[in-house]
Amino acid sequence: MAWSTSELAKLAGTTVNTIRHYHRSGVLEEPDRRHNGYKQYEMPDLIRLLRVRRLVELGVPLSRIKNLTAGADETLRQVDDDHAAAIERLEKARQGIAAILSANAPPDTPPGFEAVADRLSEADRSLIHMYTRIYDKQGLADVLSAVENDDEGADPEFEALPPDADEATRQRLAEKFAPSVARTLRAHPWMDDDPMAHAAKGGDVTRQALLDAVRELHNEAQNDVLRRAKQLAREQLRAQS
Repeated sequence: MAWSTSELAKLAGTTVNTIRHYHRSGVLEEPDRRHNGYKQYEMPDLIRLLRVRRLVELGVPLSRIKNLTAGADETLRQVDDDHAAAIERLEKARQGIAAILSANAPPDTPPGFEAVADRLSEADRSLIHMYTRIYDKQGLADVLSAVENDDEGADPEFEALPPDADEATRQRLAEKFAPSVARTLRAHPWMDDDPMAHAAKGGDVTRQALLDAVRELHNEAQNDVLRRAKQLAREQLRAQS
């Protein structure tokens, strides 16, 4: 019994394009051709195709199938390890999606900050994304704690502050933010003493990336307000000590 490519595909539950791909990959040999030039598949071709399909179903890469004879156990264990890692990544992704949906948070909310997303401005989220690449678990936990304990949250006036904001507005906003900044620095002194204390990745490049992010995510007036607020917070802490 001989079959055409389309007939073989139907018997194996696959497609003609898949069979052609297997030929190009070398896992399925080209069969003899009839006098009219069409491929002519026979039972050994069908059996080989079914075996290849089984290995593909298991997740074995085509590059490994061609010579998969001895040592198959080792290959399958490696494939199983890859599957386990993929499942872990997918489970983590599902947990992240569930947290975002539960909190009705923006889809790009940094992991772990879904419940406080309504307190974060777009610049805050961007900065925390940087933190997730820089800080260790304790550092991120402290950042989350600071956000949770911030009575103000994202301030619309600050977010809309123009680069040429006047002196009085800058000072008023700095004084408004200072108590919250003081509470944060009191609870987490490292944020002022050594912002890289909880850096999972050290080095001057990392430090500069953090400084650049803080500077570039806000305009000149906003950065000025933040500097003033931190200075006022330091003065308040010294006065209380």
